[in-house]
Amino acid sequence: MPLLRFNYHLLAKLLASDFRDNHFPSIALTLFSASYSTAGLRYQSEGKRSNIRNFKDGLGKAGSAYQESLSFAASVCDGAEEEESDEREGSSDDDSLEFITSFRGSNRKERESIARVEIGEVELRHPLVREVCRLITVRSDWNPNFEGHLRHLLRSLKPPLVCAVLRSQADERVALNYFYWADRQWRYRHDPVVYYTMLDVLSRTKLCQGARRVLRLMTRRGIECSPEAFGYVMVSYSRAGKLRNALRVLTLMQKAGVEPDLSICNTTIYVLVKGNKLEKALRFLGRMQVTGIKPNVVTYNCLIKGYCDINRIEDALELIAGMTTKGCCPDKVSYYTVMAFLCKERKIDQVKHLMENMVRDSNLIPDQVTYNTLIHMLSKHGHADDALAFLKEAEDKGFHVDKIGYSAIVHSYCQKGRMGEAKSLVIDMYSRGCNPDVVTYTAIINGFSLLGRIDEAKKILQQMKKHGCKPNTVSYTALLNGLCRSGKSLEAREMISVSEEHWWTPNAITYGAVMHGLRREGKLSEACDLTVEMIGKGFFPTPVEINLLIQSLCQNQKVVEAQKYLEKCLSKGCAINVVNFTTVIHGFCQIGDIEGALSVLDDMYLSNKHPDAITYTTLFDALGKKGRLDEAAELIVKMLSKGLDPTPVTYRSVIHRYCQWGRVDDMLNLLEKMLVRQPFKTVYNQVIEKLCDFGNLEEAEKLLGKVLRTTSKHDAHTCHVLMESYLKKGLSLSAYKVASQMFRRNLVPNLKLCEKVSKMLVLDGKLAEADNLMLRFVERGIQQN
Repeated sequence: MPLLRFNYHLLAKLLASDFRDNHFPSIALTLFSASYSTAGLRYQSEGKRSNIRNFKDGLGKAGSAYQESLSFAASVCDGAEEEESDEREGSSDDDSLEFITSFRGSNRKERESIARVEIGEVELRHPLVREVCRLITVRSDWNPNFEGHLRHLLRSLKPPLVCAVLRSQADERVALNYFYWADRQWRYRHDPVVYYTMLDVLSRTKLCQGARRVLRLMTRRGIECSPEAFGYVMVSYSRAGKLRNALRVLTLMQKAGVEPDLSICNTTIYVLVKGNKLEKALRFLGRMQVTGIKPNVVTYNCLIKGYCDINRIEDALELIAGMTTKGCCPDKVSYYTVMAFLCKERKIDQVKHLMENMVRDSNLIPDQVTYNTLIHMLSKHGHADDALAFLKEAEDKGFHVDKIGYSAIVHSYCQKGRMGEAKSLVIDMYSRGCNPDVVTYTAIINGFSLLGRIDEAKKILQQMKKHGCKPNTVSYTALLNGLCRSGKSLEAREMISVSEEHWWTPNAITYGAVMHGLRREGKLSEACDLTVEMIGKGFFPTPVEINLLIQSLCQNQKVVEAQKYLEKCLSKGCAINVVNFTTVIHGFCQIGDIEGALSVLDDMYLSNKHPDAITYTTLFDALGKKGRLDEAAELIVKMLSKGLDPTPVTYRSVIHRYCQWGRVDDMLNLLEKMLVRQPFKTVYNQVIEKLCDFGNLEEAEKLLGKVLRTTSKHDAHTCHVLMESYLKKGLSLSAYKVASQMFRRNLVPNLKLCEKVSKMLVLDGKLAEADNLMLRFVERGIQQN
């Protein structure tokens, strides 16, 4: 039973999670929940959208001590230091994988797992848990009384209830900060199971620095760290795309004296496969077998997934065929993994052949799960007709396909705009006694909304109610999204206002869809008001959503309003990043208000947000446009001192503004400092070309020697620009000298351009130079047209 349970869990993760995530564009619809879990790996071996929010801004009103305890910024800094420490260690991936050989032949003792605690509806609905979650939700209105109440509740919570609080948070960052805050409270100490729950939550996110810090806290508190704890951290690093750091966790595990077991080995193979390091995963498999750790079906299934990811289907099938001889029979997940890839490529005949092999070679009979998997995978990749064929085949064999399978096909039809087939299938559902649910109806509402057929979407919504199927938030969000796409954002806004009368509650996605609809229609004031209402309901816009609205305000010359909106979001606890500040700074620069832009820069420092190269470049360009080059240069020097590399745009801006005001020497001094930090091969080419644009040919000629050190196409183009500039001013002899320098550097100038130079030399009476120039081409075998 445990094996079957985990196989279905892994199947859902590997094959069906994308259907959940992509069920509706911009709409979060969860048909079923499944995620990779190192606890699951250990279980078999032994038997968001997240809005970034800063707890400090909301809960920090309770006092400086409480601010310090809830400051996520501090934890991020700690994590960054840990990352830097990891980089300094400098161990390679292979060195990290070698750790397992050090335990060859050791006696491994079975340890009782404390990493899992079952959190059911009883714990999640417990009054204490709900009250704690409520206090966390209203953190924007925090005060010392709330803090005292929360501290009192914390001491009343048993470990399973603390775990329920952590799992109840929609934003894992909020859960992490609550964990940190609770850990610092007097007369309270986290139970070991709370640490493991926190690690489990973080393993489903990219918050690898937080996971690493929790692991260190376990060590400092004297809590035993099992291989499973290290596995959670590895998976979090893997999700963040930091494969090398994930593998270095194995080195930490070795230093801690923790012996590896099958769960950590399976996690390592999983991480390597996810990081596209299949060959290293295969080598690691050999090492774990040498040390006496026998791989199980989960190990091989991870490798099969790795083969499929890189389109090596034959190798995957060969591995399945050889599993039995290695003492590990393949399970249905082994076959489903390959079937999933074949469904993606629409290789239906091969899928059927593999089903026959599954029966003949492994004695695994296709069942309802098999057909559900095929239906979901084909539907996810847009092959609705093939999915429907398998659905009918399953029903002909006596299997009952539930409404989830039908909904998947309906959704696939709707995604293709084939609404007629989708509605026809819904009618078939009624005739087969399988009544559509809210997911099915919502798919059709979303399909009509995407096509702009709002009236028909509204009819489906009313039809739901007649059939006793209550629309949920996702249903209304799909309709509101369609209204906004059709230019009816005010109607969508009104539907949110009366949502309580219709017994539904908007969520963050609902507010976001309507906010962007209002923004696209130019109703910026209404969009800002909706954001405030959204925050008041406990939903926070993302930095991207905030930036889009700020950008629209700035484009409409409403920069002051944009600044106020930014300040309001910051004060309400929204996550504000450097891009948001830079957008407002750019807005002030666009209207020529330099002082306003510098004021926003000061606000960035006060908010502990650090300007990047784009921020400094924007301010430099604005100051340079006004001729305030000394102040602008100070900004660039400050940028360099902070370790920021100048971008190509920075170089272009510096060159343009200094050439505009004719301060060539100062420009060259500043460019030398920039080049020390970040080399830029064509910098002097751009200087010469820009000086030519402004007619400063004398200074351009002085720099020609720096360009002609190489013989690249860029250098030739620069010389051509200088020659053309000389010709425009009638300086044929100067153009001739440039061409001569090119020949001396074995760089052949443009023939047509030199013909123009030759003709002007003749007109100026420079016959010898004209003949000499054209003779150079003849010597190289290049003839005139």
